[in-house]
Amino acid sequence: MHDIRMIRENPAAFDAALSRRGVDGMSSEILTLDEARRTKITAAETAQAEQNKASKSVGAAKASGDEAEFERLRALVSEKKAEVAAMQTEGKALDQQLTDLLSAIPNLPFEDTPEGADENDNVEIHRWGTPAEYSFTPKEHYDLDGVKSGMDFETAAKLSGSRFVVLSGAVARIHRALAQFMINTHVDENGLTEAWTPVLVRPEMMYGTGQLPKFGEDSYETTNGWWLVPTAEVTLTNIVNNATVEENYLPRRYVAHTQCFRSEAGSAGRDTAGMLRQHQFEKVEMVSITKPENSRAEHNRMTECAQGILERLGLPYRTVVLCTGDMGFGAQRTHDIEVWLPGQNTYREISSVSVCGDFQARRMNARYKPAEGGKPEFVHTLNGSGLAVGRCLIAVLENGQQEDGSVVLPEVLHPYLAGKTTLTAQGTLA
Repeated sequence: MHDIRMIRENPAAFDAALSRRGVDGMSSEILTLDEARRTKITAAETAQAEQNKASKSVGAAKASGDEAEFERLRALVSEKKAEVAAMQTEGKALDQQLTDLLSAIPNLPFEDTPEGADENDNVEIHRWGTPAEYSFTPKEHYDLDGVKSGMDFETAAKLSGSRFVVLSGAVARIHRALAQFMINTHVDENGLTEAWTPVLVRPEMMYGTGQLPKFGEDSYETTNGWWLVPTAEVTLTNIVNNATVEENYLPRRYVAHTQCFRSEAGSAGRDTAGMLRQHQFEKVEMVSITKPENSRAEHNRMTECAQGILERLGLPYRTVVLCTGDMGFGAQRTHDIEVWLPGQNTYREISSVSVCGDFQARRMNARYKPAEGGKPEFVHTLNGSGLAVGRCLIAVLENGQQEDGSVVLPEVLHPYLAGKTTLTAQGTLA
């Protein structure tokens, strides 16, 4: 949500920032609606004052025996009461129109966010590791001999349809080990607070983090009005929904491992093979809530936390800054971390880390009280994958593959697998 006062004071700057996201200037439309709303509110307040004044005079006219004046004033009070009610209704309608308009406008990018139209204009800022060279043609994860028995798409299609998978045996255990390794690393080494949160939320929570109203088709709504979370960003960020916390409460750094649900609207024909793009998947999500002056540094910190997971797993990756045309609705700047997948011979996104400024906080009405006193201020919010568990499983399987169909597993996972080091070509751990 945008600050209407900022738009009033700097309409040209607001339009210029929006234009970088490919959105035509909207300040004129916003300010016209805002002026109509304010005019109606002022008129209602004036009529209310006239009503109150006439109401006080009614008793005096009655006491003086001036029946004509009494009737005139009583009629005036009734007239003003109806006028006030009508104006207040119109004012609320205009206020809702303004809120709806502002809610549909994306966040303003930072000045150093690269301008561009799509993923081709993203800018690489970091690269780690060197993709392995194979003496054979590397396969995609679902074609590996050791994986086939533990990754069942046919049964999943029978159960639920396309873009689902049933994991079993050793593959399911490696998937679980990855999630446990990520959570332990973020809690024990990165100082995040572990949380376990619902996957069903009220629509107000989806609105608070920006999934509603504009992107409802990307998620699943239940018959009783709850929504399945597309990521734990929704629940973790909304912990401060409609709250005013003390300054010493910040920064607040959370991590949660949850099931996530996405309709993948608009992705027909993309990544249909394997488990790269699923309707149901698991993710370890990081969320930070900070003071405004600390959010940029926190963004870099969270990016390093996500990168560190890949480094400990020995997975080559690169980090890019998303351009304005590829960035998410609520972000001011986003770092995408892309892991190397030898089966596809390319880098694929495994984490997006975004700083949202006070954009979500305004939607949630989340503030903090400065320690030195003064008016409460909006917090800043950030979110990022640390990491997408299924995609990390794909990367581990593909990068560790051997010519015989087995997979050498990262050393950091061995303690989570009872000391086992390899997924054999027969689909067992050894």
